Amino acid sequence: MFTVEQHIRGKWVCGDCEILIQAPVPAQVIDKGTPTAGLLAHVMIAKYGDHLPLYRQEKIFGRAGLAIPRSTLAQWIGICGVQLQPLLDALREVVLGHNVVQADETPVQVLMPGAKKTHWAYVWAYANTASADIRAVVYDFSPSRSGEHARNFLHDWKGKLVCDDFGGYKASFALGVTEIGCMAHARRKFFDLHATNKSPLAEQALRYIQLLYEIESEIRDLEPDVRRRIRQEKAAPVMDKLHTWMIAQRELVHDSVAIAKALDYSLKRWTALSRYLDDGAVPIDNNHIEQQIRPWALGRKNWLFAGSLRSGQQAAVLMSLIQSLCLSERRPNLATDAASEWDRRVVAA
Repeated sequence: MFTVEQHIRGKWVCGDCEILIQAPVPAQVIDKGTPTAGLLAHVMIAKYGDHLPLYRQEKIFGRAGLAIPRSTLAQWIGICGVQLQPLLDALREVVLGHNVVQADETPVQVLMPGAKKTHWAYVWAYANTASADIRAVVYDFSPSRSGEHARNFLHDWKGKLVCDDFGGYKASFALGVTEIGCMAHARRKFFDLHATNKSPLAEQALRYIQLLYEIESEIRDLEPDVRRRIRQEKAAPVMDKLHTWMIAQRELVHDSVAIAKALDYSLKRWTALSRYLDDGAVPIDNNHIEQQIRPWALGRKNWLFAGSLRSGQQAAVLMSLIQSLCLSERRPNLATDAASEWDRRVVAA
């Protein structure tokens, strides 16, 4: 299951000057370390791709006859997180190089320094759209849900941000970022009402929104310019009817009724919800980035918490690279090449 990789370094001595020359040590991810790049990749993929905590990996290695303590595995991961930071910085430039970016955030528990309890930190996810030429996602691990973290990440970017109604993004909109609403969030308000109360008004709203998604299904694989044209021809009239219907129904219902809150959510964000009609590169909803949040949700159920803010940030680096690889159109070729190396699980001599 495991092999040992030996590096034989030749030595040569000049017969005249007696100068000793030896072949240089092959470059290693960890200077003078025993793990090869393949073994390090295996450990990182197992934890952040397959969500295997290090204590489980320690047992798996033990069954194969390798005594690798989880503390050593954690040290390897930490070093890799630092070494791969430049790649994350480059990946961030790729994502922010697009005019349309999707954003979302999710909580992760972090062990507090000097304490035996955890507190909630947040992972912010930023990705270009599913139809972009280069698909990637970048995670930013932050100690809180404060909007300053979003502003610091976006910096002077002035594109179109697809997000929910979380107030942390509002300051970025004031600085020139264009807000794009999420139709899935608007739909969810009505879906919950219909599921619990069988509301006829919620059902009618869902019918209108379903028409919009049927149009999106038809144009998903088309070029942005073509998508925009068809949206203007087919989706815009449906949006106008939905808007008119929502205004009329809102005047008829009391503020305390549950349907009023669902209507208010859409009406207050109508401009943001309608902007996708004018740009074929803009998605109708934020479902793509929510799918990129799922690996963190799966990870939370297995490794439970991050050991520190620094370890959370290192995890964000590795998760960004792994999930971006999964999103890449070159994934089959890269995965085949990488698997041949990872499956060797080489241990350097």
